[in-house]
Amino acid sequence: MSVPLALVAAIGQNGVIGADDRLPFRLPSDLKRFRALTWGKPLLMGRKTFESIGRPLPGRETIIVTRGLEFSVAASGVHVAYDLDEALALAQRRAEAMGADEVILAGGGDLYGALLAHVDRMYLTLVDLAPPGDVRFPHIDWSEWVERARIRPPPHPADEASFAFVEFQRLQLARDR
Repeated sequence: MSVPLALVAAIGQNGVIGADDRLPFRLPSDLKRFRALTWGKPLLMGRKTFESIGRPLPGRETIIVTRGLEFSVAASGVHVAYDLDEALALAQRRAEAMGADEVILAGGGDLYGALLAHVDRMYLTLVDLAPPGDVRFPHIDWSEWVERARIRPPPHPADEASFAFVEFQRLQLARDR
């Protein structure tokens, strides 16, 4: 049995998730939630997303997906995969070795789009802001998903917008197609 793949993203009202290789909004509350959701789990992310973070995240293992065969990282807990099948297989092995209950797909936009068909859960932060940006979240067929939870917490004083944390589960019927 495979470990579920869960997508984590913060999305503006206009679908923007990135601007100039950075997050398009400042939301310390969302970063705290990201840490809680991802701790002790393998993270799948694209090279640009990894480079925008600038370092391996503690308490997690990172699998960087890149087409650049010359790309490598010499850091503990960081792995590089050069195609999607290799990345998914490595993420499954690392999740099993770590005892993780899910693999986290952490971005960016191209990787979300490429792996969306494999995603079982989505943890989305829906941000009440429409920032400018150059990376958008992929189109979702919402008929394949059911909302499991929605929380609208009071924002942290440093959050630049209000938001909702929303969890979606893929309908089994959609998975079986």
